[in-house]
Amino acid sequence: MNNSEILVSLDIGTAKIKVVVGEVLNDSLNIIGVGTAKSNGMKKGAVVDIDQTVNSIRNAVEQAERMVGMQIDRVVVGINGNHIQLQPCHGVVAVQSEDREISDEDITRVIDGAQVISIPPEREIIDVIPKQFIVDGLDEITDPRGMIGVRLEMEGTIITCSKTVLHNILKCVERANLQISDICLQPLAAGTLALSKDEKNLGVALIDVGGGCSTVSIFENDHLVSTNVIQLGGDNITKDLSIGLRTSTEEAEEVKLNYGHAFYDEAQEDEVFNVSIIGSNSKQTYNQLQISDMIEARLEEIYAFAEREIRKAGYHELPGGYVLTGGTMKMPGVLELAQDLFRSNVRIAIPDYIGVREPQFTAGVGILQFAYHNAKIQGKELFPAVVANTQEPKPKRNKNQTKTEEPKKTEKKESKIANLFKYFFD
Repeated sequence: MNNSEILVSLDIGTAKIKVVVGEVLNDSLNIIGVGTAKSNGMKKGAVVDIDQTVNSIRNAVEQAERMVGMQIDRVVVGINGNHIQLQPCHGVVAVQSEDREISDEDITRVIDGAQVISIPPEREIIDVIPKQFIVDGLDEITDPRGMIGVRLEMEGTIITCSKTVLHNILKCVERANLQISDICLQPLAAGTLALSKDEKNLGVALIDVGGGCSTVSIFENDHLVSTNVIQLGGDNITKDLSIGLRTSTEEAEEVKLNYGHAFYDEAQEDEVFNVSIIGSNSKQTYNQLQISDMIEARLEEIYAFAEREIRKAGYHELPGGYVLTGGTMKMPGVLELAQDLFRSNVRIAIPDYIGVREPQFTAGVGILQFAYHNAKIQGKELFPAVVANTQEPKPKRNKNQTKTEEPKKTEKKESKIANLFKYFFD
């Protein structure tokens, strides 16, 4: 296995931290390792406790390291939230080489030129996604490298986010002794894996229902046109069960995972279980039908909010239908309820790789695919993400350690990410 062809994604969710290790071989991706850990320090998709988040990231990374037998040094981080904004951009440059052949340098210059726009001081550009390149008036080019031309243009989308939110995420990853090789917009990455080209061309809604929040993204003409976050998710279902069954949050979560059913009409009355009543030593018996009523009501609300966001974006009918993903979509009955409510074609997207065939890994695997494809177009340096296994433990950060005492990181190519680190940490 060549270490220079390993990519690692980091999906920092409210319920779980997911680390996915992928090997790129002949332009195809193979998943070779996964690490998951309970996410502490996150609430509704935002960092509320840096120390707990750092420990959760370390736990997930260490689990993935044990699986692949290598030390993970660099990760591609997914970012999400209502602070994300999309805006169109346009760049124009003259081809520099004497033979007029378009090179990586020309593409880098046209992408950099497209970023010369005025943005508020509290916002930061995290990525530029090319929609098309135009060479001497010839449009709809996806990769112009090697073509002959005089004038190179790029039309794309600039993704900006809140500097504060980005700072907190970078801080957590940096304190977990990891370098960031790239930052990806999570809905865009999830769409790379979950949606077909035809769906994205026709118009489709991707609804990612996580633990703390749900993301509603709309794709049309093969591009992301809108993304919004609803502050409702699987944790709200757990809280409803905890109140309804008068039990602890931990036990309510276990009940949801083991006995939950989201569609009341198909729930089984003979599926019974016992739960401990909070504040006493007694247990109460319930059946799946009783909790299905509570689960269906909350999930119906999440779907209704998603539909409202779609209509606010100006879409009343989507020919590509609805695609569901995210950890909550593992529950039986979620698809049937969505079909009953949306009255449209609905399906659940699950990664088709051994070891990650669960909807909770859609974003993590999508980040790998999207980052690799985007790096090829933009000429970014993502490799290597791991180093050969060694007996020496990873350097641990002392809580009293000052910035000047931190272990030195290996030098890497100056990039937008490196500049962000300079901005926040120097």
